[in-house]
Amino acid sequence: MERNGKRNLRASVIATAVAGLFSVGMNGAYGAGFALIEHSASGMGNAYAGAAAVAEDASTVFFNPAGMSFLEGNQFVAAGHAIILSAEFSGTGSNPLLLGGGTASGGNGGDFGGTGFVPNLYLTWGVGERWDLGLGINAPFGLVTEYDSDWVGRFQGIKSEITSLNINPAVSYEISDTISIGVGLNYQQLDAELTNAVALPPPFGPAEGRTKLVADDDGWGWNIGAMFQLSPATRLGVAYRSEIDYELKGDVTTTDLGGTVLAPFSGPSQTDATMPDMFSLSIAYDASDRFELLADITRTGWSSLSQLLVRSTTDGTLFTVLDIDFDDAFRYSVGGNFKLNEKWTLKAGLAFDETPVKNAQTRTVRIPDNDRTWISIGGQLKVGRSSRWDFGYSHIFIKDAPIDSTRSQQAPGFTEPTPVTPLTDTTVTGNYTGDVDIFSVQYTLVF
Repeated sequence: MERNGKRNLRASVIATAVAGLFSVGMNGAYGAGFALIEHSASGMGNAYAGAAAVAEDASTVFFNPAGMSFLEGNQFVAAGHAIILSAEFSGTGSNPLLLGGGTASGGNGGDFGGTGFVPNLYLTWGVGERWDLGLGINAPFGLVTEYDSDWVGRFQGIKSEITSLNINPAVSYEISDTISIGVGLNYQQLDAELTNAVALPPPFGPAEGRTKLVADDDGWGWNIGAMFQLSPATRLGVAYRSEIDYELKGDVTTTDLGGTVLAPFSGPSQTDATMPDMFSLSIAYDASDRFELLADITRTGWSSLSQLLVRSTTDGTLFTVLDIDFDDAFRYSVGGNFKLNEKWTLKAGLAFDETPVKNAQTRTVRIPDNDRTWISIGGQLKVGRSSRWDFGYSHIFIKDAPIDSTRSQQAPGFTEPTPVTPLTDTTVTGNYTGDVDIFSVQYTLVF
């Protein structure tokens, strides 16, 4: 019985940590879920409206590789984005019954946001009259949130840090003066560090401990797109990015509050996961010689993460099933560019970004996400014939997010398939508030 208890606690530690890998904080800078949309500063100014149709610079490698056929010359683009999240929780949390139950001690976690930096790099060049090659390097997924370590919801999550790297070579072909197609290959890396509190059974307790997961993997995907010059003033773009499969492997370390490592509850883990696909439909319309209208609809297939199976890498035992219960989500944006003079172009945009979280019961402390509204402004300055600078700013209003989340770790002393018992249930009830400011800058060289 003690051996089974140790195995099941170990399983619960791994399950709790890995679950956090696929979560998002209140950072409304993200698109649906924890997908980053900050892949150019030129698009930030109009809230990325028309991103799959505008083909403004080499960042089209990510948004729609077919756009390389419409670019001026060869191009180099370097961009950076400062993302400033302010987010807070107010409410209560409970202790596991194993630790006596009742209201958990601690505060509301403080401002669990912070400032993050997202870089982008792109290069495109022509290789004939109709062919263009491109390379994009960016971060398609990301998150950094951290509560105070003693907050009331610590048994469901303390720190969530996710970083990614995407390397995206691409090629485009100009079928005619009005139609082009493009395709790209994506090599992607994903790294995560997740922490939370756990209830330790005898002989280590009953007591409170801490667990930490470090996990990573890489995977391959593809993207494809097409652009249609419907008239001299109207361009339509469609783009698709594929799902990417991961076999995430990591090491779990569980300690007591004194920092002593508890070997029975520490060890390797793995889970198979599929990052979502994305489909975009965009339009760009020249209303006049000086004014361009833009619009975009993007769907992100977050339902691919509805369920995860967590297994031991030692013997392949199925530890638990994690129900994330995301919905697919849509993003809608409109914007415009106004050519002030030969040097300056002014930009503005508005976007509505749906959350994949269904309701307060499926929302967790690692996923306190809700619908977001973007208001964006920006500008472009041309410096001579070959250089230009883009600037963008967005403020994101995040709808208040109520939470009524009950989560469990497998109770010690019970073996599969015994259901999770209430001994380790914890509940967090309350409300999240937050907003985001994003500052972006980009340099483009045409050569």
